[in-house]
Amino acid sequence: MDKLDYDAIEVGQTLPPLALPPVDRKMLALFAGASGDHNAVHIDIDFARRAGMPDVFAHGMLSMAWLGRLLTQWVDQRQLRQFGVRFVGITHLGHRITCTGRVVEKFEADGERRLRLVIQTANQYGESRVVGDAVIAV
Repeated sequence: MDKLDYDAIEVGQTLPPLALPPVDRKMLALFAGASGDHNAVHIDIDFARRAGMPDVFAHGMLSMAWLGRLLTQWVDQRQLRQFGVRFVGITHLGHRITCTGRVVEKFEADGERRLRLVIQTANQYGESRVVGDAVIAV
């Protein structure tokens, strides 16, 4: 990760995308163990079907973690000032998620030069699954 030059960054600039492997059951089980979120709808196909879903699906917080990774591959986590998301779609098994971000504003606050970003996850069909924004200090 290189140090960013605030003056060289332009509104509209994009972050390097983060492409992830297809979501599978092992990934969901590992995230459940790591996060402590053992909600059965994410790991038990019978439970998911009783809940009206065709199969298990990814934790929303897994997608948020991926967006956090997108940001921290661009800047040090200590530069993160704000990070929020909305869950707008379900990430199903087999989805190949790509995380993207774009600079939408440059501003100063609390004596710091900052960037506001829009971020999202989308599946291989281009459907947004999680959308959000972040503010980083440069």
